[in-house]
Amino acid sequence: MSMPSAEPGEPPRFLVDRMLGTLCRYLRFMGYDTASATSCREGNRKEDTLLLERALLEKRILLTRDRELARRGGDRAILIRGEEVMDQVRELSDLGLIRAELRLNRCSLCNDVLRPATKAEVMRSPYAPRRTAGLEFSWCRKCRRLYWMGSHGKNLANRIKEK
Repeated sequence: MSMPSAEPGEPPRFLVDRMLGTLCRYLRFMGYDTASATSCREGNRKEDTLLLERALLEKRILLTRDRELARRGGDRAILIRGEEVMDQVRELSDLGLIRAELRLNRCSLCNDVLRPATKAEVMRSPYAPRRTAGLEFSWCRKCRRLYWMGSHGKNLANRIKEK
């Protein structure tokens, strides 16, 4: 089996099926452009075909837990065998497709690239920490969500690093 690859000189871009929602968020946390099957209407009997077409059109590597879909995807698809997200991250890392490190440069919800947050955006956020000294904040324009490397982010970074 040949290994799916990214465009030369570019990091890989992924498309994940519905069974890999947590992996999708983790890949986004690690900075990978990762689209999700959840953008397709649920219950569409042609979803597998649509995913294969989208992966090809957008030059994405399809990640799936569905053996038949992976088979149909050929060299543009990877069957993910692990059930736990850290096992799935390890699989992709072992294949040389990703570097398992937290980057926090993409929104975990919508996949948009984050930008530095303004002081006003931090102050208006109802969930921002009270003490902001020494913290760097990022903002998703689309979701209007604030990100920073707090204890949750540090725990996630350690978890990914230990993969």
